[in-house]
Amino acid sequence: MARKHNRRVKNRSQSVDVVSYAQSLEHVFQKFPTRKFNYKQLASQLGYKPAMVKSKIEMALSDLERSGKIVSVDRGKYKLKYSAVFKEGVVDMASNGNAYVVSPDTESDILIRSGNLKKALDGDKVSVSLFARRGGKKLEGEIVEIIERKAIDFVGTIETGGHFGFLVPSSRKMQVDIYIPKEKLNGAEHGQKAIARIVDWPEKASSPFGEIIKVLGNAGEHNTEIHAVLAEFGLPNEFPEEVEQEANTLDTSIREEEISKNRRDFRSVATFTIDPADAKDFDDALSLEQLENGNWEVGVHIADVSHYVTPGSTLDDEAIERATSVYLVDRVVPMLPEVLSNEACSLRPNEDKYTFSAVFEMDGEANVLNEWFGRTAIHSDRRFAYEEAQQIIEGVHPEGRNADFFNEIIVLDKLAKILREQRMNSGALSFDKKEVKFQLNEENKPLGVYFKIGKDANKLIEEFMLLANRSVAAFIGRAKSGDPSTNTFVYRVHDDPDPTKLQDLSTFVRQFGHEVRLGSKEAVTKSLNKMLLKVKNTPEANMIETLTIRTMSKAKYTTQNIGHYGLAFDYYTHFTSPIRRYPDIMVHRLLQHYLDGGKSPHYSSYEELCDHSSEREKAASDAERASIKYMQAVFLKQHVGQVFIGVISGVTEWGVYVELSENYCEGMIRIRDFMDDYYTFDSKNYSIEGESSGKIYQLGDQLTIMVKNVDLERKQIDFKPYYE
Repeated sequence: MARKHNRRVKNRSQSVDVVSYAQSLEHVFQKFPTRKFNYKQLASQLGYKPAMVKSKIEMALSDLERSGKIVSVDRGKYKLKYSAVFKEGVVDMASNGNAYVVSPDTESDILIRSGNLKKALDGDKVSVSLFARRGGKKLEGEIVEIIERKAIDFVGTIETGGHFGFLVPSSRKMQVDIYIPKEKLNGAEHGQKAIARIVDWPEKASSPFGEIIKVLGNAGEHNTEIHAVLAEFGLPNEFPEEVEQEANTLDTSIREEEISKNRRDFRSVATFTIDPADAKDFDDALSLEQLENGNWEVGVHIADVSHYVTPGSTLDDEAIERATSVYLVDRVVPMLPEVLSNEACSLRPNEDKYTFSAVFEMDGEANVLNEWFGRTAIHSDRRFAYEEAQQIIEGVHPEGRNADFFNEIIVLDKLAKILREQRMNSGALSFDKKEVKFQLNEENKPLGVYFKIGKDANKLIEEFMLLANRSVAAFIGRAKSGDPSTNTFVYRVHDDPDPTKLQDLSTFVRQFGHEVRLGSKEAVTKSLNKMLLKVKNTPEANMIETLTIRTMSKAKYTTQNIGHYGLAFDYYTHFTSPIRRYPDIMVHRLLQHYLDGGKSPHYSSYEELCDHSSEREKAASDAERASIKYMQAVFLKQHVGQVFIGVISGVTEWGVYVELSENYCEGMIRIRDFMDDYYTFDSKNYSIEGESSGKIYQLGDQLTIMVKNVDLERKQIDFKPYYE
């Protein structure tokens, strides 16, 4: 009897093992839903030697197959049965009407064809049922549930009929028009730009029903179009009255009692700012003083916004919601009201200001010997534009009141160049991409285009801001032992590039005679920098730099530090721009909290704010690009019919994008506008090829074009080939 009992116990134990293995295997199949596995590969995924677990895996596979969770596809090979799999993710609409769902639980994005969208819109959080795509190598599915709408407000142009109207959305990612009953037009007229809110989407209706909540103005008018850009990305164009009121009632006076009790006084130390000539908000200032031992004390002084903007205040709530200032072509939409951004917090010359500082003792070789962080007070003696500081660096000795700062700028420039060299030797990437700027008249019409290029004066400021940012991050993020600390903090992280994207970049640049080596992190970085240096001043430079940036992961804010790949820093944060970035305010508060001996708060609320700040940063960046695209359209509308030389910057099945060499404006040549042949798209080689002639147009090719048409409302520029 005992033997039978033991056998039952053994059988029960074996049964439990099989259930456990089945659960583990199901997790593997769901992680890799397109792959086929045999028992050896599955054993490897679980971390076992195949011979040790063969029988248990085979029994578990039989259980999974009987339950309909997997299917046998080849002899001894199994694959996930798609109908049993549901994934959650976010919709990313494509311009052709299809979409992809981006899910953290799948190795690749899930294709959703237009007929399977089930009224989901771009950015919506959805649940997806997977099924096999042709060939079974990629994921495809259909949306079964909309978990959460990203947006219900959309900007677009009004088209009216007899008793109703439609709002035609400006965003190409919004694939349906919004039906507006006549009584819900709220005064909007045909051809005007407006914001509509979706209020219903009946089951059998092809379009959602909405109402107009705000009329922006007549389409094509400058201010209307700029306000439409802001509205499209959910960005405000004015402050609520209660926010302005709270800002205007703040005590912005500088009190000696506050300085003597709580701050280190730097007001007698030579201090100045270096900023763009048209800047109004001065976040940062530098001070320099030679110590008795011959070393230099460099102060990086940052506006103490957290002194005025306190947690729980109306100002703080608004700053959280905005999260960032937005820099459009013709204006700045600030994160903080002007009384703070341009006045109380701005480190203007000849005024005492409250600051939060990172102070470094450095020797002549830019080695940091000591560092100090804390609240301070400064008095900026001089405001320099970058161009003025650059003249000093280039050896133009100023006269009069400016002469006092000649030596300070020369010393700081020398130290900055050493810091930069150290950073590059450590594996940092060097991007010197040109920034497009417009010359505007009084009506904000573009008269011309020029390029902002960072020179030594820009790099001087950049290096000391980087030094402050990484030093603050390391001070909090690294324990005294040198190991990572457990203190909650806000980091700016940048993950390693995707190996697949690097491979694609390597393949592409090879045709231009460049090389991107794959392998170790050091080898990749070294070859990328070598390539970026080699392409400077070539026709394909801007395109290759853009493609290289796209290869990189997107930097973001998080409490989970993984380091910053592009800068080659183990610890990095944003400390230096609290007037225009909310994460910097969080960093100031946390830094002071730890300086005061406070314990680490729970990370969850900070992580939520980090996610929100990263999302708002992306929206601001998208809005900035849209405003540039609009201004490029306005500029080229004056040049319809004129001929330019450009470089092919993109190739699709419906045409090629061309970036003009003279002004970096980008437009499209549709395939049907190539009149010399019938061209077909070659996705592998980023090219189109003529069927009769065999002529090939590919990325990086130089092309002469004529400006065919410009649509200001759609920000769309059309070119056609110019045949001499």
